[in-house]
Amino acid sequence: MAKYKSVETKYRETRSEFFRGLRNLDRRSFLKVSAAALGATAGLSPPQSFTPITLAQDAAATGASPPFRFAYISDSHLYEKHLNDRFVRGLLRAVDDVNNLDPQPDFVFYGGDLAQLGQVKELDMGAQILKNLKAPLKIMVGEHDWYLDMGEKWQELFGEPTYSFDHKGVHFVVLNSVVEKDFWTARGMSPMERMKTVAGLDNGVQSPFTVGEPQRKWLEEDLAKLPDDARVVIFSHSPLYKLYKQWNFWTDDAEEVQAILKRFKHVVVIHGHTHQLLTNRIGNIHFHGLLSTAWPWPYAPEGMPELTIQMSRPDPFNPNDGCGDGEVLVHPDGLVDKVYSLWNRKPITVSAAYLASSGKQSVPSKPNRPSY
Repeated sequence: MAKYKSVETKYRETRSEFFRGLRNLDRRSFLKVSAAALGATAGLSPPQSFTPITLAQDAAATGASPPFRFAYISDSHLYEKHLNDRFVRGLLRAVDDVNNLDPQPDFVFYGGDLAQLGQVKELDMGAQILKNLKAPLKIMVGEHDWYLDMGEKWQELFGEPTYSFDHKGVHFVVLNSVVEKDFWTARGMSPMERMKTVAGLDNGVQSPFTVGEPQRKWLEEDLAKLPDDARVVIFSHSPLYKLYKQWNFWTDDAEEVQAILKRFKHVVVIHGHTHQLLTNRIGNIHFHGLLSTAWPWPYAPEGMPELTIQMSRPDPFNPNDGCGDGEVLVHPDGLVDKVYSLWNRKPITVSAAYLASSGKQSVPSKPNRPSY
């Protein structure tokens, strides 16, 4: 009984310290609070840092463009802290993971759905936490960030949702792939009703996600200056292929976007939204999903790409199981090794060789229990 009381007391003290620190997340309070958050989850499983990726294998590679690494965090789905502090702790843990990398990644990519309901307090809190990353931040919008105020607050914090940048010989493109046709005006929906409808995914009311004609035209113009052998990486929140429409794991104009990318020798698409290990290849395009820091999704009942190595079924009694963050190693040829740093399991690497060989080489380890 005495042992139980001490654990309970420690939990209460940690929780109080956590919320005091959240009121002012400067660098000092962030470090203090994130350490407390990691301590609160230590009873579930010790935090697992990334498996370091060595660049030695690429040291002898010829060519003008060097290999490099970036880290990723995605899909934190933050509520206001008085409603749900677990998802906040997840994002704090991911930021700690990235800040503990040595050497630091070239940048950190955030894959969308920072907020759960797109509210000002949710987005402000997420932005404050992400400011504590040591490496530069690149960020993408998700549907949970957008449909309360149609992206007004998100853009105030982070800028335009569609942009491109170049880094060490690679051209990166960030798309808003969660554009939906207006289903809300005719129904007289309030902003929050619209937001909750989009967040529902499988309600049959909303329209499918798209990139949309204006962004496709922008993408063509942005890529027009590049040669056919350019190294191109696309970030989109929804997968740029059609996986499972009932959950909106789907982009309705995916084939039209793929057609724009077809002329390049290699293209890599990295997406959020699905909260799971997910791997696909369509012609010259290699697709990789991102883990979530909030919860893992079950796998869709149909449409699964044959190259996907499904992660083991998450433990329903462990809220961190199936969650995580990770790293991406970009090779000189533009293809990537994708590391899924699952918090309570061994990391899983999906290599460029695995996709390039259509699953014949460098096969990742299989799950030790069936997935959902």
